[in-house]
Amino acid sequence: MPGVFAATDGARLAYRDQGDGLPVLCLAGLTRTMADFDDALPALAGCRVIRMDYRGRGDSAWTGAASYSVPQEAADALALLDHLGLAQAAVLGTSRGGLIGMVLAATARHRLLGLCLNDVGPEINRPGLDRIKDYLGRRPAAKTLAEMAERLPATSPGFDGVPAVQWAAFAARLYRESDRGLELRYDPALREAFLAAFDGPPADLWPLWAATAGLPVALIRGANSDLLSPGTVARMQAMRPDLIFADVPGRAHVPFLDEPAAVAVLQRWLEAMR
Repeated sequence: MPGVFAATDGARLAYRDQGDGLPVLCLAGLTRTMADFDDALPALAGCRVIRMDYRGRGDSAWTGAASYSVPQEAADALALLDHLGLAQAAVLGTSRGGLIGMVLAATARHRLLGLCLNDVGPEINRPGLDRIKDYLGRRPAAKTLAEMAERLPATSPGFDGVPAVQWAAFAARLYRESDRGLELRYDPALREAFLAAFDGPPADLWPLWAATAGLPVALIRGANSDLLSPGTVARMQAMRPDLIFADVPGRAHVPFLDEPAAVAVLQRWLEAMR
């Protein structure tokens, strides 16, 4: 069921709550919306799937660059759980959503049932950040969704065997058509917020990963990812030998979560919480 709730500062944020069972809060990537998890829904069958558009994305209010931060978005996620009357939920976080999940593990661990990260960890490779910096907040040259879908295979190195229909759906999640061409589905001021964090000193996020101790944890990595390195994965595994993990072949940043390897991780993770 789609809905809107008020964050603690009054911002109106969009969400969707569907299904019954184990509550799984799905937190999307930096520029993505709740539609980012459409492909994961079959793997989450039997769960109560809760998705949200962060402030400045999708159908949520634009609240300015200063408010587009991981701590604010973590607070908004907790506000959504409060709105739904949920004391706890599992968190499935893609990229930015995984960072939010780790912040929640460190600051509100009692609210989490478990954490699954999709192609993100406590260390982020600079080449991946440079790639994001190149496109963030900029309208694409493509003028229609069909044109964008045709371009995506060539502009998405590391992705193999993605059918045209999936690229078309992906393009529609990222952009919308207008008389001016393609428009972003997020506030362009997100670029300002990203650059402010990008230019600052790197934060040590390993204490956030350590804070997951005792929680069922899982990690899905695109085998061709430029954001999450094998070395970071190895260190994560050393700290959490029980980590449920898979590299997804033919995928870079980020897997769609419908791939057999990704589905297997999700199923094992969900089973660990039931």
